[in-house]
Amino acid sequence: MGKTTLAVAFSKTMRLDYRRIQFTPDVLPSDLTGFSLYWREEERFVYQPGSVFCNLLLADEINRTSPKTQSALLEVMEERKVTVDGVTREVPSPFLVIATQNPSGAIGTQYLPEAQVDRFMISLSLGYPDLESELAMAMGTEAGSRTEGIEPVITGAELMDMQKDIYDVYMKEEVGRYLVELIRSTRNHPHLARGASPRAAIALVRMAKARAWSEGRDYVMPSDVSGQFPYVASHRIVLNSAASMEKITKQQVLEEIIRKTRTPSIGARKG
Repeated sequence: MGKTTLAVAFSKTMRLDYRRIQFTPDVLPSDLTGFSLYWREEERFVYQPGSVFCNLLLADEINRTSPKTQSALLEVMEERKVTVDGVTREVPSPFLVIATQNPSGAIGTQYLPEAQVDRFMISLSLGYPDLESELAMAMGTEAGSRTEGIEPVITGAELMDMQKDIYDVYMKEEVGRYLVELIRSTRNHPHLARGASPRAAIALVRMAKARAWSEGRDYVMPSDVSGQFPYVASHRIVLNSAASMEKITKQQVLEEIIRKTRTPSIGARKG
C-alpha cells in the first residue's frame, strides 16, 4: 500500500531525520531505546542510541512483535524521552511516530496494549487504490526510488512553529462541549464494549485546531470536530458481540454518534 513510501515522503518534505524499524518477534526493547555497551579499551560503559532517536520513526507491522517491545515505545510517545540504565535522555524535536499493523488475528500478530493504542493521535486505513490510481502506479514503475525527486518544503523548525500556531487557534466553549459529548457518547453506545478515553478528547481538540489552521482560520468550527472525530476515535473503541452479530462496523457507529449529537451553531471568534 506504499506505507513506507508515504513515511519517507513525509520525512523528505520536512527535512526530518527518518528511521524505519521492521517489527518481528525477535526485536527487543533495547533495539528501540538503546543500550549500554562496555568499551574494554576505556573500561567504561558507553550508551548506544536506539531507533527512536530520530524525528520520524516508522514502526512497520508493529503488532508482529512482543507486547514487551511494543511497550518500549510508551514512554517516548508520551514524554518524548527514554530511560535506560537509570538515565533519561530526550529524543530530538520534532518527534513523530507512524505505525503500521497487520489485520488482527493474522499469523504472528500480537494485540497492542490499550495504553499504547491510546497514544496514537489518529488512525486511518489506506485501503486499495481506485482503478485509475493503481493504473498510474503500475505504468509509472521505473528504476530508482519513488521518493528520489521529492524536494523539502519546510524544515523541522518550521514544523514546530506551525504546531505552536495551532495551539493558539481559538475554540469556543460550545464547540468544546460538542467535542466532549461526541467522545462521551462512545462510552454508553449499545454496540461498543469500550469507548474513547479522555486522551481522545485532547487529541480531538488538537486535530480540530489543526484542521481549522490548515483552512486558514484562527477559530474552530463544529465541522472541524466532526470531520476529525472518526480518525481520532476509531482505534480507541471496541465493538461488542452484539455489533459483531449484526455486522455493524466502527464507521457506522461513529457516523451514528455524529448524526445524533446536536451540532452547535457557531461562527467566528468575537472581538
